[in-house]
Amino acid sequence: MASEVSKTSDMKIQKLVAREILDSRGNPTIEVDVFTDCSMGRAAIPSGASTGTHEAIELRDGDVSRYSGKGVRNVIRNITNIIAPKIKGIDVRNQEEIDKCMIDLDGTVNKAILGANAILGVSLATAKAASNGLNLHLFQYLGGENCRIMPVPMMNVLNGGKHAGNDLSIQEFLIIPVGTNKFSEAVRIGAEVYHCLRKVLTERFGKGAVNVGDEGGFAPPLKKVVDALDALSEAIQVAGYSIGEDLVLALDAAASEFYNKEKKTYLIDGQNLSQERLIDYYCELVERYSIKSIEDPLQEEDFVGLADITKKIGRKTQIVGDDIFVTNVRRLKKGMRQGAANAFLLKLNQ
Repeated sequence: MASEVSKTSDMKIQKLVAREILDSRGNPTIEVDVFTDCSMGRAAIPSGASTGTHEAIELRDGDVSRYSGKGVRNVIRNITNIIAPKIKGIDVRNQEEIDKCMIDLDGTVNKAILGANAILGVSLATAKAASNGLNLHLFQYLGGENCRIMPVPMMNVLNGGKHAGNDLSIQEFLIIPVGTNKFSEAVRIGAEVYHCLRKVLTERFGKGAVNVGDEGGFAPPLKKVVDALDALSEAIQVAGYSIGEDLVLALDAAASEFYNKEKKTYLIDGQNLSQERLIDYYCELVERYSIKSIEDPLQEEDFVGLADITKKIGRKTQIVGDDIFVTNVRRLKKGMRQGAANAFLLKLNQ
């Protein structure tokens, strides 16, 4: 079917439409439609609560009279007046050509002129228009028609840091259902533990403890990391599962958010810890709990420290670089040379 469509239909870009919509946090973001004669692709662009210093620029209007300056009308103009005239007539299957055209139009390393949200919106909508025109799911179009391996879900169920209003320094506490080879079963197990966590927190702190952070995880009035991990461990047991076998734990520390640049210390559990002491602290948590993944355990410039923690616990735990790499090839190569982290987070909006 896909080959028939490609032979008989014109898949050149005919029109682009960009609009301002609201994201899940109630903030403006960009949505883009790409049209060909036989298909349409639509993409809405995500935005993070905590972003790395080196991330690509998410362009905002800065007009405080609208959405506290977070409007994206300038992004719409960039798409309509600058990008659209240059890529109209290009076949949507020529993804690399279209992406390179936008990168060249912007001309900056961090997408500061057109905005990473403008470029990604058009790029992703283009890919969706191509996959729709070929009657393929997007994952098949990008990964090949035989692509069928599903990831193991990591579920953010308890929040601290910028995702919550409590005293927990670590931003995300996650559960990973590893005791099944079916994605649907993993989702079920995670959902059951999530609801058991609600019960555990309600019993400990009352109904107010089940308020949620802006990514859906509970934001209880906890002060120490071990208290959060203990609550998760109890919820897993209450749900009838075994920690370490059916589920393991993960952290997204987002350590740059609780790092003091002047003192060069990290404020966690009410204490100011040095880099060396914080690494020891993580090692202790890994030994005490079944923690199999830690994202951004140190601040975003500490390649040396990230290499140190990877060397110490990287054989048993996934050390993920997000803020330190920001999906930037140059920074990723530096990390690979130094042995900093053994995984990285691929985020297209970076």
